[in-house]
Parts: sequence; C-alpha cells; structure tokens
Amino acid sequence: MWWFQQGLSFLPSALLIWTAAAFIFSYITAITLHHVDPVLPYISDTGTVAPEKCLFGAMLNIAAVLCAATIYVRYKQVHALNPEENCIIRLNKAGLVLGLLSCLGLSVVANFQKTTFFAVHVCGAILTFGMGSLYMFVQTILSYQMQPKIHGKQVFWIRLLLVIWCGVSALIMLTCSSLLYSSSFGTDIVQKLHWNPEDKGYALHMITAAAEWTMSFSFFGFFLTYIRDFQKISLRVEANLHGLTLYDTAPCPVNNERTRLLSRDI
Repeated sequence: MWWFQQGLSFLPSALLIWTAAAFIFSYITAITLHHVDPVLPYISDTGTVAPEKCLFGAMLNIAAVLCAATIYVRYKQVHALNPEENCIIRLNKAGLVLGLLSCLGLSVVANFQKTTFFAVHVCGAILTFGMGSLYMFVQTILSYQMQPKIHGKQVFWIRLLLVIWCGVSALIMLTCSSLLYSSSFGTDIVQKLHWNPEDKGYALHMITAAAEWTMSFSFFGFFLTYIRDFQKISLRVEANLHGLTLYDTAPCPVNNERTRLLSRDI
C-alpha cells in the first residue's frame, strides 16, 4: 500500500498539490500573457485578468473545499483522541471555526479580484491569512497539549516553527502593505499590476509580495505535517432508515447501512 493510500492521508496531499497547481498555472498564464511582472507579483495579481482569473477562481474554490474537508477530519481526529479533555475540546472547536472561516476567505479572494472589488478582496484576504494563522496557532497549542502521549515532541516543534514563520511574514506583510496603500503613494496603486524599480513604493511592494508568498509557504508546510497524522484515521458514514419505504407510514425497525467514507480502516 502506497503512503497516500493509508487512512485519509490523500486529503492533505490533494490539498497541497491542487493549491500549488492553482498558483503555478495561474502564474505561468499571467506571465506568458504579460499581465503581471515575472518577479514577485502578488498571488492574487496572477488571477486578476482573464483568462487566468477563471482558472484561479475555479481551482481555489476546489482548494477551499479540500481545505474545509481536511480541517474537519483533523477536528474529528483530535476529538476522538481526547474525548474527555475539556480544554482540548474547546480549543478544537475554536480551531474548526477558525479554519472554516479561512476556507471561506480563500473562496472570496479567488472570486473577487482586487481591481474590481478591492474591499471585498481585502476582507477575504484577512479571513484567509488572519483566521488561517490563528487556526495554525490553535493547532500548535493542541499539539503541545497532546505530546508526548499522543504524538512525539518533534511534531509540536515543527508546527511551532511554522507558526513563528507565519507570524513574522504576516507582521511584515501587514506593516508594508499598510504603508504602501496609504495616500502618499497615489490612489491608482490598487489597479497597478506592473511595477518598475523607479516607481514610488516599489521596495514596499516587493517586500509585501515576498512576505505574502512566504506566508503561503508556511501554510503549505503546516498542512504537510498532517499527512502522517491522517494515515491513522478513517471515517464512516451511516444511513439510518426509518422505514422500508418512502411513504408516510409509521416507523418500523430496519437494518441500518454502514459503509466506509473514502478510506479503509487501518
């Protein structure tokens, strides 16, 4: 059995591969058509102009669904491993909410381009990166509380380093973007897709774009740590029938159908 066939490990794997493909294909298309500069464009800039914006939006919508599924499976796994730990249960529920909000933000970013709906796009980015960062932080706390009983200490330290990486990138991106989009650099900066070194705010733009990419890489790394954990979980779906037909009759006992959901038990 291949590693991605064990448990539900294919889920975070598919999320990472699909999201990376969305970024790469949109970037290549935008560069080929000269819609953005090849050196450090914003991620969303590579999905601003047709036809790449169609590809960007469609692929990131699917990525948001894969991400939501991954976050839900992680929630169920932590809950099953710690059924009586009240603190962990509360943190786990908070992580689920934060993660799903981040997925919603990803879909908003994909479908509302900054050149058309700037305010909506920014709200989506805040949900994606802000709630996503908090989700990573909560999961790192959970990893700390579950080690060494549930998993090794190295998992916690890896996730902690990724959270620090994410936090530093977020701070740099927030600071530089706030300065960049201030009125001192003009009002047309929102529509700007091509930058020259002599342009006002060029250095801030490059730093902001680099921080955005590195922050995204920290997300990739964090979900990469889920692959091994997901090798040890599978989910089932159960259909509870209230009768032998679909007519309005009194309920009668029947045999319920139980099947595996997506994976076999390990």
